[in-house]
Amino acid sequence: MRYIPLLVLLLLPAYCQAGVYYSKEIYADLPANFRGFLLDHRALRTIGITPTDKFPATLQREQYEAAAKQLRELAKSRSLSAEEAADLGAVLIRLNRLTEALDWLREAARQHPKNFAIAANLGTAWQLTGDLNQAEKQLEESVRLAPEKWKPYEATHLKLIRLRKAKATPRDNFFGIDFTGSLNRPTAGQIDPEQKKKLPANDVALIEQLALWLPSDGPLLWQMAELANAHGDVRTAASIIEGCVSEFGMGQGDIRERRRIYKEAADEIAKLPDSEHAKFRSDIKFLSARPLVRRINPANLPEIKKGAINLLPWPALGETTIQKPFKIQYLPYLEKLDGTTVTITGFEFSTAEAVEINNFLLLEFPIGCWFCESPEPTGLIQVELAAGKATTLQRGPVQVVGKLVLNKNDPEDYVFTLKDAKVKAVD
Repeated sequence: MRYIPLLVLLLLPAYCQAGVYYSKEIYADLPANFRGFLLDHRALRTIGITPTDKFPATLQREQYEAAAKQLRELAKSRSLSAEEAADLGAVLIRLNRLTEALDWLREAARQHPKNFAIAANLGTAWQLTGDLNQAEKQLEESVRLAPEKWKPYEATHLKLIRLRKAKATPRDNFFGIDFTGSLNRPTAGQIDPEQKKKLPANDVALIEQLALWLPSDGPLLWQMAELANAHGDVRTAASIIEGCVSEFGMGQGDIRERRRIYKEAADEIAKLPDSEHAKFRSDIKFLSARPLVRRINPANLPEIKKGAINLLPWPALGETTIQKPFKIQYLPYLEKLDGTTVTITGFEFSTAEAVEINNFLLLEFPIGCWFCESPEPTGLIQVELAAGKATTLQRGPVQVVGKLVLNKNDPEDYVFTLKDAKVKAVD
């Protein structure tokens, strides 16, 4: 059994906000902590990357491929419900199959003209295919159909389309400010107080949601960097804007000048003692650690077979809670796997310079910058190979088999460890 399809079964369906509506994408309250936001944002972005021999499909892309296939097969036997049609359109958008998404969603909109999710997904599909006029028209409809709770998000999406049509500035001017300091130039860790007064209370939540709907949109990330800086977190601003330049290839406007200013400030903060870092935290009240929530249905966890190599699901690890000073609560399911041989698929990470290594960290998703995308303690596993064994780091996913050890009393050690491990290519 492969790990990938199991994740789909473990996620309980729930309604998310519109924009890209998919009932398996469960959103926490926003704004989410910047680090958690960046992790989920990157995971969503990689879904849309077409796999190649050098860059195989991510685990999450394969989940979405499986979901699309299942819904297509279902459509052959009967008409899809409004929710199923919206789901198929959303999955195809995530997979960057935009022409196919448009075909499904246009027909679904004809059959279900008052369905909010279909209208919102269709507007996003029009936007991503480059037809901003159709996108504007469709998103006007989604704003009209949206429940009151979600109207601000839909209205912000519509505003984005109108800003892009106007082509006013390289950076979308959502809030009527230019994110400069009192001397009318970019300033590390702050903006002019009069400008800051113009920011709405939900400014970060609005842009986070847009960026999660549109994870390949570099200018939205730039907007997030400026909000982080405006709220006092220049270190996060520097990390995000670095990604805008290095990963998205952005060079428009004054982004490179802002990149230099924020990076220099972040580097100076890094030289200070840890006790001084609290002064440079943002004033944002985050409502969640990560924007995407995964909830496990215990009934869908695989049966633990005595004496067999059992599957270790990433979502089960993520349900682990850690309280100060060092009190860990594991799922009963993990307690049963403690000390047994398990298998799990993920991506290797190591800071070691040696070509061959005998231990590394296993992550659910690949990451670029460890500083801005480092996982939570429950999102990584320390892997220790058997004595005398070594491996080389692989770019793609690997399958690891080893004895699971749960950490119950050492705050300096990793939460999960696989001992006497073996690494092999994914089946």
